[in-house]
Amino acid sequence: MNCVYQAGEITVRLLETRDEQTLVKWLSDPEVLQYYEGRDQPHDLERVRTHFYNQEDGASRCIVEHSGRPIGYIQFYEIEAEERMAYGYGEKDGLIYGTDQFIGEPDCWNKGLGTQLVQSMTSYLVHEKRARKVVMDPQAWNKRALSCYEKCGFRRVKHLPQHEWHEGQKRDCWLMEYTP
Repeated sequence: MNCVYQAGEITVRLLETRDEQTLVKWLSDPEVLQYYEGRDQPHDLERVRTHFYNQEDGASRCIVEHSGRPIGYIQFYEIEAEERMAYGYGEKDGLIYGTDQFIGEPDCWNKGLGTQLVQSMTSYLVHEKRARKVVMDPQAWNKRALSCYEKCGFRRVKHLPQHEWHEGQKRDCWLMEYTP
């Protein structure tokens, strides 16, 4: 197992080929797609391979396990120059990491596992990767995600109008930032 870190009952490990069918299951579930990718974007095996395995963008793609059970997905990556500029960051802001995540098992929702995941990943990025900031850009309508991230110490720093395509339309997002 390519373990990135373990924090209590949460383990984050690098994505492996054996995880393909788990991602297909999660990303073909309308309940999950409502929040991640969109219900109009169900993923089959080919699409999972294209979006999660055949990328060379520098992101670390990971499976999240709770007590050994795969429950979600997270990716983390250094924010590059173009995105830094769009977000309003300069060189003096130092090393900035971004994350994207979802809990793919709806029976694990509303149990604090998303909060544990975000807190532990933020700690990992700050302490192990030496991030000066950690950022996310959740959709503005996703109150559960916004609440979770704020509970973890993130703050809304910039409204991003029509930032992300989701379910047939451009959606507003919030740039959220954690600064240690």
